[in-house]
Amino acid sequence: MPAYAIARLQDAAPHPDIAEYLDRITATFTPYGGRFLVHVTPHETVEGAWPGAVVMIGFPDLPQARAWWNSPAYQEIAPLRSRHIEGD
Repeated sequence: MPAYAIARLQDAAPHPDIAEYLDRITATFTPYGGRFLVHVTPHETVEGAWPGAVVMIGFPDLPQARAWWNSPAYQEIAPLRSRHIEGD
């Protein structure tokens, strides 16, 4: 069954770390069958509040999604994003 990594990211000021993160992230999830389904696509909130941008990465299954999240390749670049963009 497909699995999804979903993030709601707050707006961030441009920073070289963010550019590097964006340059490198695809290579971290491709080996696990991951692909961007939504990448900072404009959205409309019809109920409640959902500020920021939405990112969704699809994977073939939950074990692959977890393997990507915990992979050394992703964990190496994750701080490039988390130091500069707040999110859920």
